[in-house]
Amino acid sequence: MTELEIHPRRFDSPEARRLIAATLADLGERYGGDGDETPVDPAEFTPPNGEFLVAYLAGEPVGCGGWRSHGGPDDAAELKRMYTVPAVRGRGVARALLAAIERSARERGRKRVILETGDKQPEAIGLYTSAGYERIPNFGYYKDEPGCLSYGRTL
Repeated sequence: MTELEIHPRRFDSPEARRLIAATLADLGERYGGDGDETPVDPAEFTPPNGEFLVAYLAGEPVGCGGWRSHGGPDDAAELKRMYTVPAVRGRGVARALLAAIERSARERGRKRVILETGDKQPEAIGLYTSAGYERIPNFGYYKDEPGCLSYGRTL
């Protein structure tokens, strides 16, 4: 997939906003409601305390994801808004995007990446576990909700 490019973008850039809207719509279909009500401030995805990336295939935005500082003693980066458009799933875009997010976090001194997902996202669970993520105690906005699954990986 030589035509895949991944670039940093502002969380509130037009491409990011379109992909985030698609992310939330997808989550809304799976879980109901608005998809994800976790408080997110675009400024959290500004280096050095975070970064947001957009993946392009043949020049078209096809995926996104970012990290924000989670704080705490282990200098964790929290993965947020990871998404690929359905038309490109299974082509390695998500795996390349995840690797780029991890690299960005590592370059800024983060030691771990943590994330929360849900039991109605088998594709995400498969990606994360195959990339070496392991279950950790639930955290975050949905930590007490049924179906919440939290994962982490040391960088």
